Amino acid sequence: MTAEQSRSAQTVVLGLGRSGLGAARLLRRQGLDVLVLDSGDSPEHHRKAELLRQEGIAVLLGQPLAISSFDALNSPIERVIVSPGIRWDHPALAALRERGIQTDGEITTAWEASRPVPWIGITGTNGKTTVTHLVAHLLKAGGIDAPMCGNVGHSAAELALERLGSPKGLPAWLVVELSSYQIESAPALAPEIGIWTTLTPDHLERHGTLENYRAIKRSLLEHSRVRVLNADDPDLASRASSWDQARWVTAADPDRARSLGIAPWLWIDGGQVMHADGPLLDAAALAMPGAHNRQNMLMAVAVGLELGLSGPAMEAALRAFPGVPHRLELIRELAGVRWINDSKATNYDAAEVALRALDGPLVVLAGGESKQGDASGWIQALVQKAAAVVLFGAAQAEFEQMLCSAQYGGVIERHGDLAGAVLSAQQLSQAHACKAVLLSPACASFDQYSDFEARGEHFRALTNNLQAA
Repeated sequence: MTAEQSRSAQTVVLGLGRSGLGAARLLRRQGLDVLVLDSGDSPEHHRKAELLRQEGIAVLLGQPLAISSFDALNSPIERVIVSPGIRWDHPALAALRERGIQTDGEITTAWEASRPVPWIGITGTNGKTTVTHLVAHLLKAGGIDAPMCGNVGHSAAELALERLGSPKGLPAWLVVELSSYQIESAPALAPEIGIWTTLTPDHLERHGTLENYRAIKRSLLEHSRVRVLNADDPDLASRASSWDQARWVTAADPDRARSLGIAPWLWIDGGQVMHADGPLLDAAALAMPGAHNRQNMLMAVAVGLELGLSGPAMEAALRAFPGVPHRLELIRELAGVRWINDSKATNYDAAEVALRALDGPLVVLAGGESKQGDASGWIQALVQKAAAVVLFGAAQAEFEQMLCSAQYGGVIERHGDLAGAVLSAQQLSQAHACKAVLLSPACASFDQYSDFEARGEHFRALTNNLQAA
């Protein structure tokens, strides 16, 4: 047993990813004795481990996630902090709980450290990243110190650590994007404002059933004082009667919402965002394309109203909104063709929404690590909008079969990687007089990239390097 192993290690953090690093440093700042375990043993793992050791945080590498790794420790374990990428029902975690050892997700450390700052918790299958950016943008424009974190940008633990060490101190509010992985591991979360954007099947390989996935998302809203829900989402609207209180928004038809027993709190009528007190702002203030982005705007405006922002102030802020990286993000226009980065579309529903937001004809780049789910709507949208589909990565054969089965009449090309796909897309866009090339993968990125951001950044670099033909 080494000296490092024999030290007291009452709080164990699993993983050297962004969330694990943030949690370990945050807990250490609070004076706790922290040990980080990671199964990796690469040079990069050793680099990160050495940085933590210099900060007084013990690290053990090459440790599999098994109960034997915990049994080998020479000190009692008071608590284990889990990164979102680790299954909450992992056998090792279940064994720890059976022994009475507390297990919590990384997000819980930020929740505890940021008390009493109120949280705005934003979840949903699709739309949550855009809503998170919109809320943070509106509040910043309104002079409210409310940075965003969580499943986007900074981890919540990193942000809490940064602000605790800053002369500014903790912010007035925190705008936190929350995935189902984070919510299920943090039952203590109780946001002041909870937002639920959409619900379609996703992550079923982890949660098992749609019912389990829905229950996890719902738990966040049930713990929120103010609940903002999207009446245009079929799944959410079908369960409207189950909510004793909620603020519903609709960008579609308020009369349809009322016919479902929903009393809209915000809606669009005559080109204006409406509230019970009258018109608030121009519904065209947000330039992002697609009906789904009008829904996203309404949910963000609901937060702004709760925090006292005026309609004119929010309209001005929305007109200045720069958009969201990797979500229908215009990279450039080349030879009359727009190149659009939608790397955030990691499932079929998100990719279908992107297609329906744009005018065709398009060249669509799709592929990666496929997920469970119903691809029929996405395939139909490709049939309608795409003159060509360029497939790359692990799912290319699977997707080609789907397109052929749907009797897709456009061009299908396959490439092993995104670089080849981009070059092919440029040629096809000119040959078929397309309006845009759209990267909207409908897949996770983990076959070739660390995350969807890395995939989107690679697409950006490849696109910016293109020369006009």
